[in-house]
Amino acid sequence: SVVFLSIFVKFSVFFRARPATFMVTNSCGYTVWPGILSNAGVAPPSTTGFMLSPGESRAVAVADGWSGRMWGRTLCEQGSSGAGFACTTGDCGTGTVECSGRGAAPPATLAEFTLASVGGDDFYDVSLVDGFNVPVLVAPANGSCPTTDCPADMNAQCPPELRVVVAGAAVACRSACEAFGTEAYCCSGAHGTPATCAPTAYSRLFKAACPRAYSYAYDDATSTFTCAGGSAGYGVVFCPAGGSRYARWIIVVGRARHVVAIWHFDRFFLWTCACGQRRMHHAQLDTNYITVK
Repeated sequence: SVVFLSIFVKFSVFFRARPATFMVTNSCGYTVWPGILSNAGVAPPSTTGFMLSPGESRAVAVADGWSGRMWGRTLCEQGSSGAGFACTTGDCGTGTVECSGRGAAPPATLAEFTLASVGGDDFYDVSLVDGFNVPVLVAPANGSCPTTDCPADMNAQCPPELRVVVAGAAVACRSACEAFGTEAYCCSGAHGTPATCAPTAYSRLFKAACPRAYSYAYDDATSTFTCAGGSAGYGVVFCPAGGSRYARWIIVVGRARHVVAIWHFDRFFLWTCACGQRRMHHAQLDTNYITVK
């Protein structure tokens, strides 16, 4: 009957109208600034960017049916006047910690989600299509659903022609599309279909290191995961294999960065340097960078 149908629809909406909670964790040996971008027409969460120190977690609630992406930003700094926040990798270009509707500048490892989609199922993936900057794991709270990840440090094995280098260290690995811009690498133009865009030597390198992650645009078969019936939440973990044994500390003088310390477990070694004719006289230590005072 019409009455029964109305009650059923109302009950179904009530049953599925639940927010999901993302528990975002930084297991890296350095600070990460997560960024969040909702898809067009989707309400954003209460925060779209924040800082996580090593070992720190933060819960982020999203509305039912949320879709969008998350990523980690690294080597971030605030301008000397208190404005002009910027990150070396994954920057969203707003000049503040909040990304406010702006996405990540590549290269950046992306965790992508479409929640409560067809039949109430969730779809999610880890993507290296825009390159790599931080290892990431996505784990549904629903234990019957599979995890996906890119746990490898692609920066350590990135080909020289794709590396983003700061102070002599690779801090991100570009995609071949970003590096060379050809249709074959970007799956565009004459190569804009699954039949005409095949894996390349570069995407195979990404796939070998992270077999569950997207390595190029049409890598759907082994890279998109489904949580049947959805999940009440997800864990998003940066550096799921743990922090690096060695972490570089970097001194920030304006926009110039210089390695001035090496951290090894609980010990560190620090030396001063003349950086652009300005000698470091005091430093605020952090496992990501050092800012000259």
